Amino acid sequence: MIESDRYILVVVRGGEDTRDAADSVITALRTAGAVPVLDAVDAEEICAARPDMRGPAILGRDVEVQQIELAIVLGGDGSILRAAELVRGGTAPVLGVNLGHVGFLAESERDDMDEAVRRVISRDYDVEERLALQVRIKDRSDAVVYETWALNEATVEKAARERMLEVAIEVDGRPLSAFGCDGVVVSTPTGSTAYNFSAGGPVIWPTVQAIAVVPLSAHALFATPLVVGPDHAVAIELIEGTDGSGVLWCDGRRSHELPPGARVVVRRAAEPVRLARLHKSAFTDRLVRKFRLPVEGWRGPGTKPSTAAVRTAPPEGEGHP
Repeated sequence: MIESDRYILVVVRGGEDTRDAADSVITALRTAGAVPVLDAVDAEEICAARPDMRGPAILGRDVEVQQIELAIVLGGDGSILRAAELVRGGTAPVLGVNLGHVGFLAESERDDMDEAVRRVISRDYDVEERLALQVRIKDRSDAVVYETWALNEATVEKAARERMLEVAIEVDGRPLSAFGCDGVVVSTPTGSTAYNFSAGGPVIWPTVQAIAVVPLSAHALFATPLVVGPDHAVAIELIEGTDGSGVLWCDGRRSHELPPGARVVVRRAAEPVRLARLHKSAFTDRLVRKFRLPVEGWRGPGTKPSTAAVRTAPPEGEGHP
């Protein structure tokens, strides 16, 4: 095992431009006396493209996740979700440098990468804790057959295009409603601007501790989005006696098949996800910038938002893969 005071995980999205950025970050970390750490998959791709690169430390082989101080992500929101998965079980925050098309979770853009690395080395950042979900699948005997977690959302979806799901929604062990649908999204505030938003769910400020439940194409009168407190447990049960089978997706990364009779129970996870923040920008400004919201004509107090930024930023939602 490599001995050092500082281990920084570097998570890289594939692509020549990203590998160039990774070279720069790895060099800066080594110059500062820190040990750059890569996932085995990233290390293989980068070393294959850069045969002259000195072999990096490998996560899980040379360095344990509990030793990671921080994860620097070079990519988009999908890469940030992957990094959150890699450091799960440790305490490292995740800092995103947006090199992708979507960057709601990212803290810096490509042009600010050198400054972001400098502040990481100086430990000049704040850590923001985001609510995560614990997700369990139970069988007919109520035994847990699969368990995972999610930062953005847990989604129950129909497995076959031609058949809808028949589901029953339960909150804290009490039935709420039953209906046919294409699926149900259970979202965190972080994921509220991703799949939840596309499905018609509410945007939830990150400081709000809540869980959103949004049916997808439901055939029911009472099938509107719901927002429950973080200490409530939401269950989605695939009603037995129907032919519909489903699949559970968490953050679009982890999946598991759901036969009729299966129950998916979602509640707040014991451990949050930690994001490193370099700027104390308002969430309202982030929404305006990413969604290109029209704010011309606003005459409120303080500094007015930049209309140039509103016009040029691409429309993006937080946490899309």
